[in-house]
Amino acid sequence: MLFATPLLTPDDHRVIDEINTLRSEFKHRLAEPRRWEGQLRRALTAAAVRGSTHIEGYTITAEDAETLVSGGEISADTDDATRNAVVGYRDALTYIQRASGFRIFTWDHTLLSALHFMMTRADDEVRPGEYRTNGVWVSGGPGRPPVYTAPDPDEVPALMDELVHWLSQDEPDAPALVRASMAHLNLVSIHPWRDGNGRMSRAVHTLVLAREGVLAPEFSSIEEWLGADDFNTREYYSALRTVQAGSWQPRRDAHSWIRFCLTAHHLQAQEVQRRFESAARLWYRLEVLARQHHLDERTVSALYAAAQGHLRRTSYQAEESLTRDQALADLRTLRRLDLIEPVGHARTQRYVGGTSLRQARNEVQAEVHADFYREPYSA
Repeated sequence: MLFATPLLTPDDHRVIDEINTLRSEFKHRLAEPRRWEGQLRRALTAAAVRGSTHIEGYTITAEDAETLVSGGEISADTDDATRNAVVGYRDALTYIQRASGFRIFTWDHTLLSALHFMMTRADDEVRPGEYRTNGVWVSGGPGRPPVYTAPDPDEVPALMDELVHWLSQDEPDAPALVRASMAHLNLVSIHPWRDGNGRMSRAVHTLVLAREGVLAPEFSSIEEWLGADDFNTREYYSALRTVQAGSWQPRRDAHSWIRFCLTAHHLQAQEVQRRFESAARLWYRLEVLARQHHLDERTVSALYAAAQGHLRRTSYQAEESLTRDQALADLRTLRRLDLIEPVGHARTQRYVGGTSLRQARNEVQAEVHADFYREPYSA
């Protein structure tokens, strides 16, 4: 048996309604194309990749995450294990973004195996894509007992059969946010692979929501929030441990886990809302700045990327459909005006905002984040 979906309280339904209202607002705003939308999507995707892998101890900078999602070269100082983990997760999340719109889609063992293979293919010891044949546990730290012991390997095939069947049935009476959270809990608790179970569970959580079709995965995921800082990550692990209680006990009540996930979704939705507002305000200020310097309108996308700290010639060239010479000429002009500054060399070179761009971005951030996030379950 699997963990059962708990009964929801009136407060749970209220929080779900508030999240859905925010998501509807996002959908409405996305229906009116904005030139900054592509960069916002990449930023959210990069944050999800960075957040989910950071939880597992693989840390890269926000700039490297943006570069990775754009297909660029990340810092040579990044160790192989970290590079493999973030590249693998990027590939899996890219697949999920595409799968959200597949007309023919089936939840099955092969789908889960393929996602796991994408994430872990660089590590043969993990046996990418294969269910484990050994016992596993989650370490409690050096010299300490495990904080969680997964079910015996002989139980894994039957449990995964049950989970795949449950995913296929989709429990239609339960809200999608709740279904996604329960898929996450059950998969991470079964722990069907030797490694990569946390990343897989968070990815499946995102995929369940993506298949709902309301928003693209990058606007629905809570992976960024879970890995945003050590405090959020500790709360995430604590929420799991509260329900798991040290071993596979699917009869336990999962309501505290649902409440945690709904809280994370609400807070992340508030963050995305601020991202929309920040992007719109910053883009407007950069349009004014471009006009003041008599720059072509297309350079605003370069200024926006530089203000965020990740302008690259190749991405700017592709985004504005320019030739290499046109893109280089624009960047030289922006450098001459001290609007952008180069960082790094050769394939890893990028540009960051100069003084005026940094000031504009800092002012916008201060405006948009003037208030605290609202705790969804507070009175």
